[in-house]
Amino acid sequence: MKNKKIQKLICIALVGVSLVSLAGCGKKGEEKQKVLTDVSFPLEESASLKVMTKAAAISTQNPEEKLIFQRIKEKTNVDIDWTCYVEDQFVDKRNLALAKKDSLPDIVFNADMGNVDLLKYAKQGVIVPVENMIEDYMPNLKKILDENPEYTKLITAPDGHIYSFPWIEQLGVGKEAIQAIGGMPYINKTWLDELGLEVPKTTEDLKKVLIAFRDKNPGNVQGVIPMSCRINGGNEDLGFILGAFGYGDNADHIMVNEKNEVLYSVTDEGYKKGIAWLHELQEENLIDPEAYTQDYATYTAKGKNGRYGLFFGWDILSIASNPDDYIPLPALEGPDGIVNAVRQSGSADGGFQTGRCVITSACVNQELAAKWIDLMYDPVQSVQNNWGTYGEEGKSNVFEMTEEGTLKHLEIVDESPYDVRVQQMVGGPLAVLDSYYDVYTTCPSDAQERMEAVKSYVSDMKYDMVYPNVFMSQEDAEAVARYETDIKQYAEQKKADWILNGGVEDQWDEYIQKLNDLGLEKYLEIKQKYLDDYLAK
Repeated sequence: MKNKKIQKLICIALVGVSLVSLAGCGKKGEEKQKVLTDVSFPLEESASLKVMTKAAAISTQNPEEKLIFQRIKEKTNVDIDWTCYVEDQFVDKRNLALAKKDSLPDIVFNADMGNVDLLKYAKQGVIVPVENMIEDYMPNLKKILDENPEYTKLITAPDGHIYSFPWIEQLGVGKEAIQAIGGMPYINKTWLDELGLEVPKTTEDLKKVLIAFRDKNPGNVQGVIPMSCRINGGNEDLGFILGAFGYGDNADHIMVNEKNEVLYSVTDEGYKKGIAWLHELQEENLIDPEAYTQDYATYTAKGKNGRYGLFFGWDILSIASNPDDYIPLPALEGPDGIVNAVRQSGSADGGFQTGRCVITSACVNQELAAKWIDLMYDPVQSVQNNWGTYGEEGKSNVFEMTEEGTLKHLEIVDESPYDVRVQQMVGGPLAVLDSYYDVYTTCPSDAQERMEAVKSYVSDMKYDMVYPNVFMSQEDAEAVARYETDIKQYAEQKKADWILNGGVEDQWDEYIQKLNDLGLEKYLEIKQKYLDDYLAK
């Protein structure tokens, strides 16, 4: 009996201890984060922010190892609790993370959010409006927007709010902007010279040259490939060359004609003729048989082995190990006398992305977050975030810092500029304006070379208008995304099939009907509405 009484007392005591312990834990968990005001850097006492980002597969997945972020931490005394995902998994991981409102980060740094994402997450209360933060706490970004009001229009949602911080990269303007053309065709001039051939001017000239590459193998390489690409592979696609037949093709297949009418490039009669011509090349074994399936790594590996007579890409050095052998192929004249250098959508605005960075509703220290993000818009910081930095030991550096405090691009030799930059750059919200060159930094030599190549096409850019970056309502943006998924998938599947197997002429009417059944007419109607509104403003 006595033992039972003792056991009962012990149980009561243990329960009491447990309750005290639980109460203590609850109290600790409920402690509110200290809200900072009148923030100036460096902070007298360190503070922290939770930030989600992404990184390229060939880069470190630990942002703490990036020298740029190490310097920002030293400058601000802000500790960042990083969550980083490899870029090809990022969107799925981001969506999962943002679905859990009880564990949101404060900031999504490389958010990669389109208009649909921004409006959806704003409606759900996951991200917050930032226009007042820009006004009150972000002098660097405010100055950029005040001096370039077109960007304010581009980041303002139809409801009047701004929900994100943009990425802006100016390298030339209008038709001379580095982004005016996506993937370019590059032809092996050394091989042409060895064979005594002129640079092709027409589609028929090109076919003859590719046959000569195939039969005579001027490079004396094993497994010569007359022409390679990644069909439906973005900048590595061959859509530019279809400009010899009409509107040509670009990554989103959206074009604007001389009447400012929006059209879908892969429904043009000229596109049909161009696809039939490409099938002729395929029948002659002039197109890389892996062009329909190869990934970027496979594509570049063959280029580095010097196997290509003609290839498509953003630049030469990323694909070829012998860049001096290649030149941009001029816009060709087609069988009907058409010459058209194909532009890509949005290029009138230069490099631009609306939803590069957002602040979530979980962020208690909004002033701190806004001022930390605003540092990224400091000109010298933006330049580094976009391309890389200086003074890192054991790595190829992108810049050297001059005595005047400006960043001078170093020459990148025997390496891909992208591969070097991705080791140091951090991306995120930033702005590199044309006015910064020769003031805060130099223009990278590979960018200058590409802009010179773009300029060579300007006289052949047949159409003045490109479809701009526009901010649609949530309803319309969701409708466009819904239509676009099915339409684009079907159109691109048929593109690859027709080049490989033929049949475009016989199947064309059925193809157009199928696209209309998938909502093409409604899709273009919405696109046209926003283009008309953009032009009216």
